[in-house]
Amino acid sequence: MQLSSRITNITQDGDDGWGVFNKSRKMIASGVDVLELSIGEHDIRTDPSILNAMHASAKAGNTGYAIVPGRIELRREIATRITERTGVATTAENIIVTPGGQSALFAAHLAVTNPGDKALYLDPYYATYPGTIRAVGAVDVAIPTRSKNAFQPSAEELAPFGAAATSLLVNSPNNPTGVVYSRETIEIISDFAKVNDLWLISDEVYDTQIWEGNHHPPRALPGMSERTLVVGSMSKSHAMTGSRVGWICGPAEVIGHLINLSTCTTYGVPGYIQDAALFALQRGPALEETVAAPFRRRRALAQGLLAGQNTVRLIPSSGAMYLMLDIRATGMTGEAFALALLEEEKIAVMPGESFGSAAAGHLRVAMTIEDSRFVQALQRLLDFAAKRIPS
Repeated sequence: MQLSSRITNITQDGDDGWGVFNKSRKMIASGVDVLELSIGEHDIRTDPSILNAMHASAKAGNTGYAIVPGRIELRREIATRITERTGVATTAENIIVTPGGQSALFAAHLAVTNPGDKALYLDPYYATYPGTIRAVGAVDVAIPTRSKNAFQPSAEELAPFGAAATSLLVNSPNNPTGVVYSRETIEIISDFAKVNDLWLISDEVYDTQIWEGNHHPPRALPGMSERTLVVGSMSKSHAMTGSRVGWICGPAEVIGHLINLSTCTTYGVPGYIQDAALFALQRGPALEETVAAPFRRRRALAQGLLAGQNTVRLIPSSGAMYLMLDIRATGMTGEAFALALLEEEKIAVMPGESFGSAAAGHLRVAMTIEDSRFVQALQRLLDFAAKRIPS
């Protein structure tokens, strides 16, 4: 007997990109004090008021099966939020609640690709993207972008990949780079999708973490709402990573089919968690800004440190909780640098190679520890890099 190629092909070469992270976690478990800048996990936890709402809902008896598409009140709240922020009329019929953004990414690709279809995504990419596409039986195709262009895709870079493709996955604000796509970039992406008749899957889980400029949702552009599936989540905006509640926003017909899929797979999200999410969304932008504030502050601290040296180059960071650092001047790969930094300095970062070939020679730094420890870790990283400049 054999396992399915769909399941055994998820990581292909057996490397899921999390080797340095896994090693750092083993060190931490053994008692080593590691400054962990590797994973996008808030150092603050879910606001107590949200937990109180969750507890009250559970105590009130909302612990049984919840309606599969999501509670209508939550779907309406999400739809209202999207309408107000994008200007695109959105109703509950355009929303399905999912167990987090990752589940939504899987469901979205399963909805729009057939086995063997080419599903495109931009490199650098979040580490789960290729595996998610392979898991649904599609063929993952990465489109490289360039560090010198702040990893913003150009029309010329996209053009060769449109033929015979079915979908394109984009992510802005971007993990791992911290880049927010410009209006021009979003227009290029949207034109590419329309010319090649692609479904666009837009991962917008960091839409509340904008430090410079504006978030430009592609669904708001002409001719895009009918071909765009937007993935959202409470994880990053409200520090609810462990609660596992997200959503897909898209055409009502697609949402109807996704409800059928959810009936056969996740069977929805627990009602008490949905009630907590509804409470959190109803708190409005003030709570979202409170959750985002530490990353805004640490970005400014990092910019100050990086401005005082010329070894490590910061990719323009306009959003999300990450910095992308170009360390190619050291002559080291991102993986070699990250492993050496962990061994010698007990600082954990993610090598750029975990996020695709376009990010080789880079590091992703998560701004997810207390300010003074973050500054200490980043300064030690810069000193470590300076000592490795070839003579």
